[in-house]
Amino acid sequence: MRIGHVYELEGYTVDLKLIEAGALLHDMGRSKSHEIDHAAIGGKMAREMGLPDNVVRIIERHVGAGIPDDEAHELGLPEGCYVPDTLEEKIVAYADKIVEGNKVVDIKVYLDALTEKYGSDHPSIKRLLVLHREIISVIGDDF
Repeated sequence: MRIGHVYELEGYTVDLKLIEAGALLHDMGRSKSHEIDHAAIGGKMAREMGLPDNVVRIIERHVGAGIPDDEAHELGLPEGCYVPDTLEEKIVAYADKIVEGNKVVDIKVYLDALTEKYGSDHPSIKRLLVLHREIISVIGDDF
């Protein structure tokens, strides 16, 4: 929510209620899986519950800094889009990487974990750095 408020203060049109709903519900799929597929599972659950499409998309697209079609297929995810597109989707995806428990941590913590798990040349690292630069260009890097 803090990121969304900064965007709003900087003159961006941002749906804070959508960010809040997405932030609260983005990991609902973890009730069934703690793997990468929790986003797809959560999206399916949200659709079955009749939640709005914009909330469903946040749930599906918050993993990593997005997963393009070819990687999603390789990971065995159902066909669909897993790349955050809207500002609200990007904010929730980014916030998910910098919050541990109730503390904000440096993005480097998540980048180090990604590097250790997948190697320094994995495309998800580049995507996360692009998302990081996009967000901090508005909120500043001392957030």
